[in-house]
Amino acid sequence: MIGFLIFPEFQLLDAAGPISVFEIARRHAKNAPHVITVATRAGAVRSSSGIEMQARSLRAAGAVTTLFVAGGEGVQAAARCKTTIAFIRRLAKRGVRIASVCNGAYLLAEAGLLDGRCATTHWSCATDFTGRYPNVRLEPDQIFIRADRVWTSAGITAGIDLALAMIAEDHGEEISQATARQLVLYQRRGGGQSQFSTLLELKTPNGRFGGLLSWMRENLDAQLTVDALADRAGLSARHFVRSFIAETGSTPSKALERLRVEVARERVQSSGEAIEHVAQSTGFRDPERMRRAFIRAFG
Repeated sequence: MIGFLIFPEFQLLDAAGPISVFEIARRHAKNAPHVITVATRAGAVRSSSGIEMQARSLRAAGAVTTLFVAGGEGVQAAARCKTTIAFIRRLAKRGVRIASVCNGAYLLAEAGLLDGRCATTHWSCATDFTGRYPNVRLEPDQIFIRADRVWTSAGITAGIDLALAMIAEDHGEEISQATARQLVLYQRRGGGQSQFSTLLELKTPNGRFGGLLSWMRENLDAQLTVDALADRAGLSARHFVRSFIAETGSTPSKALERLRVEVARERVQSSGEAIEHVAQSTGFRDPERMRRAFIRAFG
């Protein structure tokens, strides 16, 4: 059984996202566990959106083998709740696999589960989190991290990626991929992927060149010269470069390298592909050029 710990002012998607993953997985793996929600008080628990979710009392968690801890605006009050922290510690001592979504990591840290371990949380909490819990080896630029029986994930939707990774571990990659397809997910992100997206970091990514940028990301192994990109945009090369810089805040070549590095990093960290193949398929052509681009991007 998989339990979801919620509290007043929790983030609805922190719980509902992973719950939906396990719901869909049950359609493909008949032995997938059931899901329950628990809280310090049974009944309706109000999320930060105002939508309520029904929860059972903590006593109902006796058969739970995996516990998800939601995050949200009410996480600090929950972290001060002795009953909540004692419950998490009790399940951890029992050997239950425990995961947090977003800033639910505060509850795991307060319970002492993250001391000496690598962990992640929403990027916006990183400075405050490290100040409060200096014994945690926080890695804020990660989608999710597994440290033994303790898993932590980044902001909100990263809980879906974590849940899919658990499905892959428990029931196999085929079931996990089938679940992701049913959820109409573009891809299952690996835990080592950055919380940040190049397309989002560029100014007005959905503006005039939004379609072009998305196409570039899907065709990184093509000959993406300035002339070729300008032709696709229907502009002269000079006008294209000026307009692209004005709208995105980056030159076409720098934006292209950032996209290539981002995709290559994902594939290096979450697949078994040979480095040479990753370099070729992302447009770097050879590993040395890719290595130099990684150094420019990540030091």
